[in-house]
Amino acid sequence: MKLVIETTFFAFLLLFINFFEVVYEKNGSAQASQTNILEIIVQGAKRIDPETIISFGQIELGEQFDDAKLNDIIKNLFNTGLFADVQLSLQDGLLTIVVEENPLINRVIFEGNDRIDAEDLERELQLKPRRVLTRTKVQQDTQRLIDIYRLTGRFGVKVQPQLVMLEQNRVDLIFEIDEGALSKISKISFIGNNKFSDSKLRDVIQSKEDGFYRFLTSDDTYDPDRLDFDGELLRRFYLNNGFIDFQVVSTVAELSPGDTNFAVTFTLDEGKRYKLGKITLESAVEDINIENLYHLYKGLEGDWYNARLVNKAIDRLVGQLGEDGFAFVEIKREIKREKNNESAVLALYIAKTPRVYVERINIEGNSRTLDAVIRREFDLFEGDAFNVSKLRRARRSIRNLGFFSKAKVDSLAGSAKDKTIIRVSLEEKSTGEISLGAGFSSQDGPLANIGIRERNLLGKGQDLTFNFKGSAARQEFKIGFTEPYFLDRDVSAGFDLVQSTTDRQTESSFDQRKAGGGLRLGYSLGPDLRQRLKYSFERTQIRNIDDQASIFIKEQEGNNTVSQVSHTTSYDQLDNRRQPSKGYAVSLTNDLAGFGGDARHLRSKLRAGYFVPVLEDKVLSFRLETGYIKGIGEDVEIGERFFLGGRKIRGFAPSGIGPRDLKTKDVLGGNQYYTGSVELRFPIGLPNELGLKASVFSDVGSLSGLDQNSSQIEDSSGLRASVGMGLSWATGIGLMRLDFASAMLKEELDETEFISFSFGTGF
Repeated sequence: MKLVIETTFFAFLLLFINFFEVVYEKNGSAQASQTNILEIIVQGAKRIDPETIISFGQIELGEQFDDAKLNDIIKNLFNTGLFADVQLSLQDGLLTIVVEENPLINRVIFEGNDRIDAEDLERELQLKPRRVLTRTKVQQDTQRLIDIYRLTGRFGVKVQPQLVMLEQNRVDLIFEIDEGALSKISKISFIGNNKFSDSKLRDVIQSKEDGFYRFLTSDDTYDPDRLDFDGELLRRFYLNNGFIDFQVVSTVAELSPGDTNFAVTFTLDEGKRYKLGKITLESAVEDINIENLYHLYKGLEGDWYNARLVNKAIDRLVGQLGEDGFAFVEIKREIKREKNNESAVLALYIAKTPRVYVERINIEGNSRTLDAVIRREFDLFEGDAFNVSKLRRARRSIRNLGFFSKAKVDSLAGSAKDKTIIRVSLEEKSTGEISLGAGFSSQDGPLANIGIRERNLLGKGQDLTFNFKGSAARQEFKIGFTEPYFLDRDVSAGFDLVQSTTDRQTESSFDQRKAGGGLRLGYSLGPDLRQRLKYSFERTQIRNIDDQASIFIKEQEGNNTVSQVSHTTSYDQLDNRRQPSKGYAVSLTNDLAGFGGDARHLRSKLRAGYFVPVLEDKVLSFRLETGYIKGIGEDVEIGERFFLGGRKIRGFAPSGIGPRDLKTKDVLGGNQYYTGSVELRFPIGLPNELGLKASVFSDVGSLSGLDQNSSQIEDSSGLRASVGMGLSWATGIGLMRLDFASAMLKEELDETEFISFSFGTGF
């Protein structure tokens, strides 16, 4: 019994001793991990002062040091981006900080960047000379360079950063760039387009399929931003052709297998096509006479819905209401689809808007273009009543200038509830152009064209051009300058200086040289209606007359000066001025000479063209041109007469029609002419991307009338006519055209031409 008690007591004694040992060890450990910082030593610092490192670490003498404090110090020092490594140790109150500083960048070097200048690349990077290099920023800048190249269409780009260590912990940062080839668009397809063919929609969008003839354009380069814009172009096209419910469901770009080119597919939902039925107009504003506004939009009823024309009609309504004193109005629209038919009702509603005034117009991003050039596109000014339609019109006008790659115009809250600030955010682009062209024409022979143009001279929106056109038969130098807002008004003013030499030896046995200049003014008379006034002074020289030339040409030898005023009135409703497919245009020009100089005459020209789509991808065009010149108290000089043939009446040689000397067969020109043409242009079954079109046509015309009456002159006003067919190819450097035409009605002395060929620049 006694033995058992002693054994139990001994066991309890051992447990008690172990317990106190454990407690002692824990207390001792805690005491060690919470030692106060009595002294701090910094090692490894070369550029950075030790006191600065201690400050970055947020360390104070006397504070306790534990695991949490250790983590905070390391985190604070790494967050500065100045150090590649940080180590801490604490012993007997002495905190030792060992750092390895990140190197300092000596130079940033780019290798392999042939397409983008080093200055442009360096501008986009975070890392620059004399800044601290970090691994994170190197990775970010590498990705930024890749993104920049991809924006230019080079998706195969590779960028490899390299470091060259220098003394004093400095480095040269080298980006080795393999730009790769441009990523082209190999194919553009559409899904869901029932009304319009793929070829028609490819003409609508800006992106194009890769072709060897597109070497002067980048439209066949893959660009995601351009594809977004293509979707907007498709939406506008369908909305302007009656498809109110149209949507671009998706745009997918896929890399071709084993290639860097993309195949692009647009998935569309066309919806139904609607004609615009009745247009209703209601007003919540008193004293507005609805009936007096009907004429501003009545022409839209009964036609296919056209968003562009509807917007124009709303702008006309807002403008008229503003003139009538109703500044604080907004026109809302609602389209109601009628059941069981293909028409829609457009409901317009004139609503009251809060009285809000323009406090300021802030313009940002125009480092080159003057503020005044942008402000003059606004119908709104500081202090004016704010108008949403005028804001939209200003946004459209600024974008149409062509000076900016991006133009954003929006309204922000002002300093009070009744004030708003208009903000214009811009990103400028290059406005200088250099154009080179070459070609061949059966009329002019080899052709060359050199042009230099600056559309935003000195940031003032002025247009300066220099152009040279040369061929075997004609050379022309021209310098032109245009101020689009003369005297701060919507009036364009400019001047031209021209010198030309024309070889007329083949048809008329003389050369003609002209030199002179002109001053011009142009202004708007209304929507799509413009007027141009011009004064010109020109000196004409008839020289190098052949010894066997007509007596009527020999008597014209020498110099003649023409001082004249002109006016041109034009009305243009074409959908595209370069290759119209719908609409019409008319212009009338009158020239009156006699304000000084030698010549006295009145000359008039009338031109008209009408284009109408026939079925799909076929365009029927009608053209008419006529001219008349009358001498005032004297005969009309040969340098001022009309010459006809060649391009204006195919099937006849250049200057192949008109009065002639019966003896020498020299062409003498005429005082009056007319031409007419009917042409049907259509595709030939190949992809529209090739730009190939065929046509059948018939041309008619006549040239006659001379002041001289002589039996030696053949002067017939008889009708000439031809029929033919042609093939045109729209290439990247101009239009190539081959025409076959046969003269069906002609006079005995007329000169004909069955085949005519032109390529590149023409005159």
